[in-house]
Amino acid sequence: MKLFTIDEANVLLPELKQELYKLQVLIDDIDDRYLDLQTIKAKHNLSPGKRGTMIDPYFEQESQLDFMRMEAELQISNFTRKGVLIKSISPGLLDFPAILEGKEVLLCWKQGEEHISHYHGWNEGFMGRKPYP
Repeated sequence: MKLFTIDEANVLLPELKQELYKLQVLIDDIDDRYLDLQTIKAKHNLSPGKRGTMIDPYFEQESQLDFMRMEAELQISNFTRKGVLIKSISPGLLDFPAILEGKEVLLCWKQGEEHISHYHGWNEGFMGRKPYP
């Protein structure tokens, strides 16, 4: 497990903000396409004469969704490889393992904040955030 100083985490933050935004756009696109596909499937299942065909009319859309999900998983794993914990994609909430006053803590950043200025214990969660001294 990588441990960050607050300076190291703040230096990495601009890059992570961009990556998080790309991930959010991708997740929104996946959600939209999934809902569209479900609507199309529902309409298709209601129309007569469509049963018994061997061709899967949804194969291409489902394959695209599978590929997009794999891309999202890859993007999420990029955060993990850097040692950063994604607590929420939307709104963005990132934690950075650190040591503060001899204790293991998580430096905490919430989307919209300019820089990392809070922390919390491993078992406290977001509600236990405190200003970084």
